[in-house]
Amino acid sequence: MTNTQNTVEQLVHDIKIVLKTHPVKRASLFGSYVSGDNKTTSDVDLLVELEKGKSLLDLIGLQQDLEEKLNKKFDVITYNSIIPLLKSSILKNQLKIL
Repeated sequence: MTNTQNTVEQLVHDIKIVLKTHPVKRASLFGSYVSGDNKTTSDVDLLVELEKGKSLLDLIGLQQDLEEKLNKKFDVITYNSIIPLLKSSILKNQLKIL
């Protein structure tokens, strides 16, 4: 197992712990951490679906909680907000974690 795989596995583990405290139905990683192109300065791209009736404030709260607890910058988006031009690529390469 490579260091990158260890890093991603640990990251997924840590993200799951935070997600359990938020109204998230499903979540996936995408971007540089999935492709293996991440650097120490890379943000973590996370795709989520919140439980019905949850708002932008819940999404922002999740992002802040992830950043505080994991000490990394997160870009958290919802499945519904994926830019159509990038949607198929993101969904094809996502790493489902929840």
